[in-house]
Amino acid sequence: MTSTNLATSSFVTEIKDQIEYPEGGVLSKVLLKDNNCQYTLFCLAGGTEISEHTATRNATVNVIEGKGILTLEGQDITLEPGVFVFMTAHAPHALKTSENLAFLLTLSEAK
Repeated sequence: MTSTNLATSSFVTEIKDQIEYPEGGVLSKVLLKDNNCQYTLFCLAGGTEISEHTATRNATVNVIEGKGILTLEGQDITLEPGVFVFMTAHAPHALKTSENLAFLLTLSEAK
């Protein structure tokens, strides 16, 4: 299930109500998108791995619930509720979950 709200007016949602985990893999929901940013809720099943990749935009990860390891530019970062990560555009990163994991990913223009 994916829903996109274009930022033409103010928007409010309860993040916890948006979380739903797939039986395996990744479920993503674009919550809001405008010309500069995209706000996407990622829900990953425990044991999910995302191989190393890069993005053309700056990104932040704000962990809501669950646990995992983000490998960012060769450094392992423990993901758990409350952790906030900033990634520059083109930074190599990979992800592995040890249990169900939900985070808000914000993509913004690289300057």
